Amino acid sequence: MFKSILFLGATGGVGFSALQRSLAAGHSCTALCRTPSTLSDKIPAEVDQKLLRIEQGNAHDVDAVLRALLPSPSSPRQGLPDVIVFSIGAYFNLSKMGMDDAHVCENGIKTVLAALNKARTEHNLQGKPRIVALSSTGVSDFGRDVPLLFVPLYHVGLKVPHKDKKAMEDALVESEEEWTIVRPSLFVDGAKDGPKRVIRAGKEDPIKGVVESKAVGYTISREDVGRWIFENLIEGEKAGEWLRRMAAITY
Repeated sequence: MFKSILFLGATGGVGFSALQRSLAAGHSCTALCRTPSTLSDKIPAEVDQKLLRIEQGNAHDVDAVLRALLPSPSSPRQGLPDVIVFSIGAYFNLSKMGMDDAHVCENGIKTVLAALNKARTEHNLQGKPRIVALSSTGVSDFGRDVPLLFVPLYHVGLKVPHKDKKAMEDALVESEEEWTIVRPSLFVDGAKDGPKRVIRAGKEDPIKGVVESKAVGYTISREDVGRWIFENLIEGEKAGEWLRRMAAITY
């Protein structure tokens, strides 16, 4: 089924992986990028350029996100996108000896929620996109989803970015939007063993405060996280099972 998808963070490994697969499947994709060439230069020549619209702007700018939410004049889409893939994140800054933006995810998702409200109230756009937000294992309030060996790393070394991820999650859970929060285990580079590599997923319901199933593991690649998002939340026949759920994914 044809879908319209907005990507925030499409130049990163997870977002780009999901974007590539979505374009190959014939979905209409919009990507908001601060520097459009960082994405356009990575898109293979064989991709149908009519399927991809790149908007210049910052994901922390409500008006920029609003422009990306609005359908283009040539788009068959009338309302809001079907899916919003939110995978922005911060980087370690050596000069600060810390993250370059300690609130990048929290402020980013609040911007998305504000832009959606503006699209509905000021532009009369209809629809309720599924927001797929990239978080991390190690932030659950209801059960341990990381190996014991990783607990010190997650609670000390990754304390700042995890606090930001948790604030992002809380904003989504408290909203009236539709969402799925994806919590990958520790990132490694490169897909492992190709498309047949099994990805396990644990499911948590934060509304009821229960862990419905567990999947505890050490690592997963960014590319495979994007593959899981595409296969299970964009095209998956059982995507509805992940509505308002947390997905802890790992090898």
